[in-house]
Amino acid sequence: MKRGFGSDNHSGISPEVLQAIAGANDQHALAYGDDEWTLRLEHLFRQHFGDQARVYLVFNGTGANVLNIDAMCRSHEAVVCAETAHINVDECGAPQRVVGCRLLTVDTPDGKLTPQLVATRLHGFGFEHHSQPRAISITQSTELGTLYTLDEIRALADQAHSHNMYLHMDGARLANAAVALGCSFKEMTTDCGVDCLSFGGTKNGLLMGESVVLLNPALDVDIKYRRKQMTQLCSKMRFMAAQFEVYFNAGLWQRNAAHSNRMAKLLRDELQDVPGVRIMYPVQVNSVFAQLPKDAWHALQQEYFFYDWDEDNDVVRWMCSFDTTEEDIHNFVATLKRIMNQ
Repeated sequence: MKRGFGSDNHSGISPEVLQAIAGANDQHALAYGDDEWTLRLEHLFRQHFGDQARVYLVFNGTGANVLNIDAMCRSHEAVVCAETAHINVDECGAPQRVVGCRLLTVDTPDGKLTPQLVATRLHGFGFEHHSQPRAISITQSTELGTLYTLDEIRALADQAHSHNMYLHMDGARLANAAVALGCSFKEMTTDCGVDCLSFGGTKNGLLMGESVVLLNPALDVDIKYRRKQMTQLCSKMRFMAAQFEVYFNAGLWQRNAAHSNRMAKLLRDELQDVPGVRIMYPVQVNSVFAQLPKDAWHALQQEYFFYDWDEDNDVVRWMCSFDTTEEDIHNFVATLKRIMNQ
């Protein structure tokens, strides 16, 4: 498959990660998280998120999101989220099926919730005929590649807590967001009042595995049993933990995220002089959303794989990865220019 711009899930694995996995493969170790790698990783997560942080490794992002929601909500409760949120659009109803709760979606112009938008869903408290709002879920960076500022996160956390609710952050691309904002993970989560986090690395150079990070101790109740029931408990967990260990210790999360963000900005810049192409949202992380004639992107898809984001409005999404090169960008834009000039 040609290296393209379909998804940062399409990229390979960072060499450092492969080396770490191999290093964890030269001996036997206890299973189900009782190994030395996972124990060290728990300390690393506390270093990066605060002493109260507790981490539970899972297989994938959907598992992380659902386990977090299960920690926050019961089946009669509800989660407020953006209409474009991954938990609403791309998880096949997993939160509703597994937890049984309801998603209260909000239409947003840029993928970001605001206290004013959330307030439209905060009603019916104590009314037994209505699902009870219990959590707010935001994505950082959002599904549209936009970023919440620290003040915006804090305002949503304050709103949630004032209604006895929780704030969850879907952080599949949290590294890209932290690099773009120039802040630490702790500054963007714990210090802003986030209660729980789905922390991912698969889109930033890891092989597999995501994590549930509980920042509010009140949520750390029987999670190990809930993880097991959700079929998210990995037997040879040391191979997941070894990836995250090198991800933190080698500065890999910063290097990979900074590179993919930089490549997206290069792509944006090179598209500026292509007639008929319009950038739809600010390019803040590693994604570019563009509007162009349908026949042009259909022709481009004959040579590169990428997703139609909004077919009705002729908007597509192009993602950059940790292994995207400047040559990849130049070749892609040259192909697009050729097609646009035909």
